[in-house]
Amino acid sequence: MKRKFLTNLTLLIILNLLVKPFWVFGIDLTVQNTVGAGDYGFYFSLLSFSLLLNIVQDIGIASFNSRNIARNPGLISKLLPNILILKLLLAAAYFSISLSIAFIIDYQWIQVRLLIILLFNQFLNSLNLYLRSNISGLQMFRTDSLLSVTDRLLMIIICSLLLWGNITGSPFRIEWFVYAQTAGYFLTMIVILMIVLKHTTLSKIDIDFSVTRSMLKQSYPYALLGLLMVLYYRTDSVMLERMLSDGKVQAGIYAQGFRILDAASMLGFLFAGILLPMFAKMIRQNDPVRQLFRFSFLLLIIPAITGAIALNFYSFEVMDLLYKAHAYESGRIFGTLMISYVFVSCSIISGTLLTANGNLKELNIIAVFSVLMNIGLNLILIPRYQGLGSAFASMSTQFFSAIFQLIWLMKIFKFYPGSRVIIQLSVFIIVLILTGLLVMYTGTAWYYGFFIICITGAVTAFAIKLLGFREIKESMF
Repeated sequence: MKRKFLTNLTLLIILNLLVKPFWVFGIDLTVQNTVGAGDYGFYFSLLSFSLLLNIVQDIGIASFNSRNIARNPGLISKLLPNILILKLLLAAAYFSISLSIAFIIDYQWIQVRLLIILLFNQFLNSLNLYLRSNISGLQMFRTDSLLSVTDRLLMIIICSLLLWGNITGSPFRIEWFVYAQTAGYFLTMIVILMIVLKHTTLSKIDIDFSVTRSMLKQSYPYALLGLLMVLYYRTDSVMLERMLSDGKVQAGIYAQGFRILDAASMLGFLFAGILLPMFAKMIRQNDPVRQLFRFSFLLLIIPAITGAIALNFYSFEVMDLLYKAHAYESGRIFGTLMISYVFVSCSIISGTLLTANGNLKELNIIAVFSVLMNIGLNLILIPRYQGLGSAFASMSTQFFSAIFQLIWLMKIFKFYPGSRVIIQLSVFIIVLILTGLLVMYTGTAWYYGFFIICITGAVTAFAIKLLGFREIKESMF
């Protein structure tokens, strides 16, 4: 099972490394530098708002569907028509609730107009994720890997023409960026739907509301978990924009520091997308999951720690390289957020296993306290520290969530790290910090220093046997 996980993960990472970094640093970053922190902050806060209630139109359907199709592939023909009807009804509720809240918190028409398009984009994206869950549930991981980058690839082509093709004869506008995303999501939906229908036997469309009720009853814990996680992951920029007089600019500065965290988190979610159906199938067959959990956990946490330490030593230099303005302010935010990425990585692997095992009650309890903690810290810290306060709130919340997920995991699965792994991780972190201090002390150029820290991380991980060449070789061949 480790071999299947690693080979599919390798393909998924290669495809995403070819496409998504260019989207984040070639397109998204260029858009912010082109329109400025104010206009981008205006878009970024509305994007975050559109994500806050996105779970209303999913209610955990994608996770529920992937888990159940993996266990019983024959269910796809029965579930597909029922879920598609349900998705349309939930989308209507999502639009209604989101727009009602937008008016309550005093969004103006210029904001509402762009928000409507962003809400529609989230509907298309949610529909694509559900359709893809059928493909991953059928264990068609290579097809799912290709589809995972299709929307971004189409958006890159469209945005490249708008940014550099000189086809409009006028300066780039943030609205064009949103419309390009709409086109990418819609075209991808057509492709995914054709593939799903090809592998589905639908002799007739049979809408069974008892199936819908049963599914809602089983999936609502997934929905609550998704809602709570988005609230403590995306509330920051909305609160910044609403609480501060220069909120649009502050949200834009926060977006500069958040961008790399968001891009790095994509890697973790790729792990989760493959691991969830694998864990679910192994648990159903009573296969041991300890080895796969340990392997995937270390495979994600080692680069997460390495990147967090290296980027904290050179946070200002990285921000100055990427952006035209606000490098100092965003650098402090960026360094703090990258520490939180380590905790995000822990939560992704442990949370995926707990989800596959059906421990939604425990995850929801942790998530409720995480939301309360995040909002409370933001209310206290934003007025005094602005974006940096939000970054500290995010880091503290992610730390809390990761620790308690690992505690529940150890209690339920009897997984205990042991003194050896704790010592190895401690040595690994100390070596990286000392390496960073050494290259800073010697005055090494920052890009060389960053490279040295990363290489040291890889060498140290194998030298102290956190990861073994033999283990990776056996997983690949």
